[in-house]
Amino acid sequence: MLIDYTAKIKETGEIFDTTMEDLAKNERLYKEGEIYEPKLIVIGEGWVLKALDENLHSLKINKTEAIEISPDKAFGPRVPEKLKRVSLRRLREKGITPKLGMRIEYEKRFATIRTMGGGRVLLDFNPPLAGKTLIYEVTAKKKLRTRREKVLALIHRRIPIAEISNFKLDMEKADATIHVPEEAFYIEGLQVAKRGIAADLQRFFPSIARVEFIETFQKPETETKKPETKTEKPEAKPAKSTAKKRQKAKRARKSNKRAH
Repeated sequence: MLIDYTAKIKETGEIFDTTMEDLAKNERLYKEGEIYEPKLIVIGEGWVLKALDENLHSLKINKTEAIEISPDKAFGPRVPEKLKRVSLRRLREKGITPKLGMRIEYEKRFATIRTMGGGRVLLDFNPPLAGKTLIYEVTAKKKLRTRREKVLALIHRRIPIAEISNFKLDMEKADATIHVPEEAFYIEGLQVAKRGIAADLQRFFPSIARVEFIETFQKPETETKKPETKTEKPEAKPAKSTAKKRQKAKRARKSNKRAH
């Protein structure tokens, strides 16, 4: 299934995640290099929060549903014991210049800076959304029906930078041959992505025993040169002196004929 969604905090209405590019830009959530498009979900695979996953079965195509998720089914309650004060000097010694709301790594754990003052910084090791009730506004864009649609969607999930229509796919019962488009040849992590695709296909389609990737490097077409057309030079006009000699000789012949 392909879904669009917007996720917000119920208490404040703050949007913290979306699959839609324009909204991400408006809410200052846009990340350079992120692909904003309907997201592939295989229900039951844990690719989204479990409470959200459990509600996807009932979605109807192009109808937006609001799904509310309580803190205990989202990121858990806030735990006071996960708050810790540290000295500002200690953070600076680690090369950290703290700012309110900043996410940092401290002692191999991630924390959010909650307060600063008196040379002390309060670090919150709770997940940023702990204790929050979440609202997901979800729209099912497409339910994938055919084996081919599902395979192409799994490929695109791993290599989203390339257009899904540019992948050519040959499938037999136990074999899948994927022709990788040239636009994907040099993306970072392509080999890892291909291993992931093979694992996905063999997981969700147990009958596939062999996955082959073909990358064809085509020689660029060169422009055919047009044959050069030869320009014929106009015949040179006889020099004036030569023309005069011919006229003089012609008059002399006429005179000789009269004399005879």
